[in-house]
Amino acid sequence: QVLYTIRSERLLMEQLDYNLLFRWFVGLSMDDKVWDHSTFSKNRERFLRSDLAAAFFGRIKEQAAQAGLLSDEHFTVDGTLIEAWASLKSFRPKDTPPPSGGAGRNPEVDFHGERRLNQTHASTTDPEARLFKKGKGKEAKLCFMGHVLMENRHGLIITPRLTAATGTAEREAAEDMVEAIPGRHRLTVGGDKAYDTHEFVQSLRALNAVPHVAQNRTGRASAIDGRTTRHPGYATSQRLRKRVEEIFGWMKTVGNFRKTRHRGIERVGWMFTLTAAAYNLVRMRNLTVAVSP
Repeated sequence: QVLYTIRSERLLMEQLDYNLLFRWFVGLSMDDKVWDHSTFSKNRERFLRSDLAAAFFGRIKEQAAQAGLLSDEHFTVDGTLIEAWASLKSFRPKDTPPPSGGAGRNPEVDFHGERRLNQTHASTTDPEARLFKKGKGKEAKLCFMGHVLMENRHGLIITPRLTAATGTAEREAAEDMVEAIPGRHRLTVGGDKAYDTHEFVQSLRALNAVPHVAQNRTGRASAIDGRTTRHPGYATSQRLRKRVEEIFGWMKTVGNFRKTRHRGIERVGWMFTLTAAAYNLVRMRNLTVAVSP
C-alpha cells in the first residue's frame, strides 16, 4: 500500500482482486478469492499489541548495518507536520455540548471572533490531534508531528517517531532519539534553525554529541558559536542535513502520508513507522543497484 501509493485498504483489496503482481506478492493464485478489507481492522489491534511495525523496521535496519550502509557517528534530526484525519469544524470547546444549529452532516460553523486553543478546545473526531502551525503566516491545522533521526552517510532513517504537535516536540523527540543511539562515542547531530536553542545545544553536549545545527540569528544570539562553525565538519553536516527533506517528501507523496488515514497517536505512529521502513527498503534498493557492477 505504501510502495504503490494506494490511499485506502478498500482500494488495496480492489487492486488485489485483479492485479497479478499483488496476487503473486501475497501468494494468491489467479482464482483465489481475496479477503475483505475489514481484515485489516481486525488484525490491527493485534499488530499494535505486538509492536510489529517497530520489529519490521528494526530488521530492515539490521540488513542495512550488515551491508555497511549506516554511519554510527554522523546524524541529522528533523520533524514535519502530518495532517490529522479530522476537520477544523470538529475542534470545539472541551466539556461543551455540540451546537444545536445547522442541519445535515456538515453544518455551517462560524469561527470568527472565537479564540481556539489546545488548552480549551479539542477535536471530537480525533482528540489527540492538536491545532498547530509551522510558522508565521502559515495556516493552523489539526495535525501530529513526525520525527526522524537520519544517518548522514546514505540518508537512511535510524529512528522514526510520532508525537503530538507542540512547539517543543521537535527538540524533545530529537533528544530522546539521540540518547537512544547505542554507545557513548562522540557524535555529530545536524539540524535546522528550529534546534538552535541553548537548552537543546547543552542537552546534546551532555550526550557527547556535537550540535551541528544551523545558526538562528533572527533578533537573538545563536547558541552555536565559532568553536563549532570553524570546523569543516560543520559545513559538511549543514550540506548533508538537507537529505532529510527527501525522506519527508517521499513519505508524503509516494508514501501517501501527507494526511493520515488513521486516528490517535498509537495508530498514526504505527503507520508512520511502516512508511519509514518502506522508505529504507527503497533507498537500500537504489544504493545496492548503484554500487553493483
